[in-house]
Amino acid sequence: MRRRDFITLVGGAAAAWPLAARAQQPAMPVIGFLSSRSAGQSAGVVAAFRDGLAEAGFIEGKNVAIDFRFAEGHLERLPALAIGLVRRGVAVILTAGGDVPAMVAKGATSTIPIVFVTGFDPVKSGLVTSLNRPDGNLTGATVIAGQLAAKRLGLLHELVPSVRLVAVLLNPNDPNAEADVADAQVAARALGQQIEVMPAGSELELEVVFTQLKADALLLEPDPLFTDLRNKIVALVERQRIPAIYYAREYTAAGGLLSYGASFTDLYRQGGVYVGRILKGAKAADLPVVQPTKFELVVNLKTAKALGLTIPPGVLALADEVIE
Repeated sequence: MRRRDFITLVGGAAAAWPLAARAQQPAMPVIGFLSSRSAGQSAGVVAAFRDGLAEAGFIEGKNVAIDFRFAEGHLERLPALAIGLVRRGVAVILTAGGDVPAMVAKGATSTIPIVFVTGFDPVKSGLVTSLNRPDGNLTGATVIAGQLAAKRLGLLHELVPSVRLVAVLLNPNDPNAEADVADAQVAARALGQQIEVMPAGSELELEVVFTQLKADALLLEPDPLFTDLRNKIVALVERQRIPAIYYAREYTAAGGLLSYGASFTDLYRQGGVYVGRILKGAKAADLPVVQPTKFELVVNLKTAKALGLTIPPGVLALADEVIE
């Protein structure tokens, strides 16, 4: 099922979902953790979430419990998982793995507070009315990762000034994709570059578009699908022997050349802090949506060497991490 169709289905079905009465909260409050990904893929962000909870004074198993529900990449499982958390009467829900889990949770309950962590614009997605005053029962942390396209293209240009045609790999099911491409095109023109859009909404489509790739370099737009397929994407880029810049450290750690973006670890830590504040009595509507203040530039020297590239000293000086 395509992402956009699924979101439409969620919106249409929300009214028919049973709105279970909230159970009386036990002495130890329960947090619902709803993710589109698997437990294994979520290990790092779960650890960061627990760190944020600890900052707020909550330790799992001591004074709070966490009910984890993982969809393992199957978005159609999310509604049942969300309803299960609502019926259990959890005190608050943390959603992870994109905006779809947050939208599903929003459709499942209008009373239980929801804290989301996403790389999408929550205002455009309809999760909140504004970043400063979220309204309703949702708040959270967002990186709005696509808005960093200009910075990424600038770094790519500094590394390989000869690049003229840049392929932008995006998921066409992402409602923010069109705006992200427009931002990239404006930035590319300023650098004397052109953009070639590569839409891929599935693993099979990824393989197809890479067989048709003619660009000099690649810019990857953020999407949960790509995060789950990052090893495959890095391998496909390596096969093409072109430089690429990614939006998260996970790609560079998997062998990608360069990444620049917000620290998702820090965002999930902030998500944990917000959940803790809500458990202490704060209202989601009164907590502004957090945007990142920490950004990471990661360079993979081994990959640069394989491509015959020398990383400019200025880029190395800016790097937060160098993988050798």
